[in-house]
Amino acid sequence: MKMHGLGNDFVVVDARLRAVEITAELARALGDRHRGVGFDQLAVITQGAADAHLTFFNADGSTSAACGNATRCIARCLMDETGREALTLTTDRGHLAVRDAGRGLTSVNMGLPQLNWDEIPLAEEIDTLELPIEGAPTATGMGNPHCSFFVEDAEAVALEQFGLRYEHHPLYPQRTNVQVVSVLGDNHLRMRVWERGVGVTLASGSSSCAVAVAAARRGLTGRSVRIDLDGGTLQIDWREDGVWKTGPTAHVFDGVLTAAWLEGVT
Repeated sequence: MKMHGLGNDFVVVDARLRAVEITAELARALGDRHRGVGFDQLAVITQGAADAHLTFFNADGSTSAACGNATRCIARCLMDETGREALTLTTDRGHLAVRDAGRGLTSVNMGLPQLNWDEIPLAEEIDTLELPIEGAPTATGMGNPHCSFFVEDAEAVALEQFGLRYEHHPLYPQRTNVQVVSVLGDNHLRMRVWERGVGVTLASGSSSCAVAVAAARRGLTGRSVRIDLDGGTLQIDWREDGVWKTGPTAHVFDGVLTAAWLEGVT
């Protein structure tokens, strides 16, 4: 299946009935927008302890414990399939509650944010609110690491160079997602994102959650914010039980990989 959330696009492999082995090589080949299908992330659905288990790969073949927009897309598909309005999905991040938010929107609880240096993780014990990096970004974990820069004008940042530079910062041993963020008004943010192992993307769910948490911790907003991304708008609510993310999803098409293409990869 090809899906997207605000232009943050995914290939989703349904492996609930038949086992599918996804190697880093196969993930990279699928992610090739010229010779494969193309995606920001690849998600694999398998049977799990709850309603289903999700495994995520980045376009460079590396894995990720969380992908918020893909989780919402798959949740919408499974809710349409079962007729249910709420599900529980498992990921390497843990158990994630999802629900129909009405008006075509889907919500997922991405869990509690990781605020301590060793949980994110960072390379050394340090204050995560303002890192000793030019621009004093905030570090947050949402099952994957994030580095959020609050700037006067997010549009003015050359994100391709900026994101690549900080993805590989020595403070982040597992690399990091990088966000540049401007405050537009009360509880209203503008965010652009560079995803580790991918590059610039139109949206990122876990990045949006990390930015909302960082903005609230820094006193720039409350705990419920609207975030405008290149691909559209998400609503983020940092609650006692976790960080809830709400937005639209799209199921674009279903497809079958040819045997000849698969043989060429393996």
